[in-house]
Amino acid sequence: MPSGRKPDGDAALSNAERQARYRLRHQVGRTAGAIRARRPIDRRSRPQRWRDAVAELLTLQASYTAWLEALPDALRDTPTAETLQAIVDLDLQALASIEPPRGYGRD
Repeated sequence: MPSGRKPDGDAALSNAERQARYRLRHQVGRTAGAIRARRPIDRRSRPQRWRDAVAELLTLQASYTAWLEALPDALRDTPTAETLQAIVDLDLQALASIEPPRGYGRD
Protein backbone atom coordinates (compact mmCIF):
# COMPACT_ATOMS: atom_id res chain seq x y z
CA MET A 1 0.00 0.00 0.00
CA PRO A 2 1.45 3.43 -0.93
CA SER A 3 2.39 5.61 1.98
CA GLY A 4 1.79 8.97 0.29
CA ARG A 5 3.70 11.30 -1.99
CA LYS A 6 7.36 10.70 -2.53
CA PRO A 7 9.52 13.49 -1.10
CA ASP A 8 10.96 16.03 -3.55
CA GLY A 9 14.39 15.88 -1.96
CA ASP A 10 16.36 13.26 -0.12
CA ALA A 11 14.24 13.50 3.02
CA ALA A 12 10.63 14.19 3.80
CA LEU A 13 9.60 17.75 4.71
CA SER A 14 9.29 18.69 8.33
CA ASN A 15 5.96 19.91 9.62
CA ALA A 16 7.18 23.52 9.59
CA GLU A 17 8.38 23.26 5.98
CA ARG A 18 5.12 21.64 4.90
CA GLN A 19 3.11 24.36 6.64
CA ALA A 20 5.27 27.09 5.05
CA ARG A 21 4.64 25.63 1.58
CA TYR A 22 0.92 25.38 2.30
CA ARG A 23 0.72 29.03 3.42
CA LEU A 24 2.72 30.23 0.42
CA ARG A 25 0.53 28.27 -1.97
CA HIS A 26 -2.67 29.69 -0.48
CA GLN A 27 -1.31 33.22 -0.14
CA VAL A 28 -0.51 33.34 -3.86
CA GLY A 29 -4.03 32.10 -4.61
CA ARG A 30 -5.56 34.86 -2.48
CA THR A 31 -3.70 37.75 -4.09
CA ALA A 32 -4.35 36.51 -7.61
CA GLY A 33 -7.98 35.68 -6.84
CA ALA A 34 -10.72 36.24 -9.31
CA ILE A 35 -12.23 39.69 -9.16
CA ARG A 36 -15.88 39.60 -10.07
CA ALA A 37 -17.08 42.70 -11.81
CA ARG A 38 -20.68 43.54 -11.17
CA ARG A 39 -22.90 44.44 -14.05
CA PRO A 40 -24.00 48.05 -13.82
CA ILE A 41 -27.60 48.51 -12.80
CA ASP A 42 -29.85 49.91 -15.50
CA ARG A 43 -31.65 52.75 -13.78
CA ARG A 44 -33.71 53.84 -16.77
CA SER A 45 -37.48 53.63 -16.50
CA ARG A 46 -39.38 51.11 -18.62
CA PRO A 47 -40.75 53.80 -20.95
CA GLN A 48 -37.21 55.14 -21.46
CA ARG A 49 -35.87 51.65 -22.14
CA TRP A 50 -38.74 51.17 -24.65
CA ARG A 51 -37.88 54.42 -26.44
CA ASP A 52 -34.18 53.51 -26.51
CA ALA A 53 -34.95 50.04 -27.91
CA VAL A 54 -37.21 51.45 -30.64
CA ALA A 55 -34.57 54.06 -31.53
CA GLU A 56 -31.96 51.30 -31.81
CA LEU A 57 -34.28 49.27 -34.07
CA LEU A 58 -34.86 52.30 -36.30
CA THR A 59 -31.10 52.90 -36.52
CA LEU A 60 -30.48 49.27 -37.43
CA GLN A 61 -33.25 49.34 -40.03
CA ALA A 62 -31.67 52.40 -41.63
CA SER A 63 -28.28 50.68 -41.79
CA TYR A 64 -29.87 47.56 -43.32
CA THR A 65 -31.61 49.77 -45.88
CA ALA A 66 -28.25 51.27 -46.84
CA TRP A 67 -26.77 47.77 -47.08
CA LEU A 68 -29.63 46.61 -49.34
CA GLU A 69 -29.25 49.63 -51.60
CA ALA A 70 -25.49 49.04 -51.86
CA LEU A 71 -25.87 45.41 -52.98
CA PRO A 72 -24.75 44.76 -56.55
CA ASP A 73 -27.43 43.68 -59.02
CA ALA A 74 -25.95 40.19 -59.18
CA LEU A 75 -26.80 39.66 -55.48
CA ARG A 76 -30.39 40.98 -55.57
CA ASP A 77 -31.91 37.47 -55.73
CA THR A 78 -29.90 35.92 -52.90
CA PRO A 79 -31.23 34.90 -49.48
CA THR A 80 -29.26 37.78 -47.94
CA ALA A 81 -31.06 40.31 -50.11
CA GLU A 82 -34.43 38.72 -49.30
CA THR A 83 -33.71 38.92 -45.57
CA LEU A 84 -32.58 42.54 -45.86
CA GLN A 85 -35.75 43.36 -47.80
CA ALA A 86 -37.87 41.74 -45.07
CA ILE A 87 -36.15 43.90 -42.44
CA VAL A 88 -36.61 47.05 -44.53
CA ASP A 89 -40.31 46.25 -45.06
CA LEU A 90 -41.03 46.10 -41.31
CA ASP A 91 -43.23 48.98 -40.12
CA LEU A 92 -41.25 50.19 -37.12
CA GLN A 93 -42.96 53.58 -37.14
CA ALA A 94 -45.95 51.87 -35.52
CA LEU A 95 -43.67 50.83 -32.66
CA ALA A 96 -42.30 54.35 -32.37
CA SER A 97 -45.79 55.78 -31.97
CA ILE A 98 -46.61 53.53 -28.99
CA GLU A 99 -46.14 55.13 -25.60
CA PRO A 100 -46.08 52.44 -22.88
CA PRO A 101 -48.00 53.06 -19.67
CA ARG A 102 -46.14 54.47 -16.71
CA GLY A 103 -48.08 52.33 -14.24
CA TYR A 104 -48.93 52.56 -10.56
CA GLY A 105 -51.43 55.40 -11.03
CA ARG A 106 -48.98 57.75 -12.77
CA ASP A 107 -50.81 57.64 -16.11
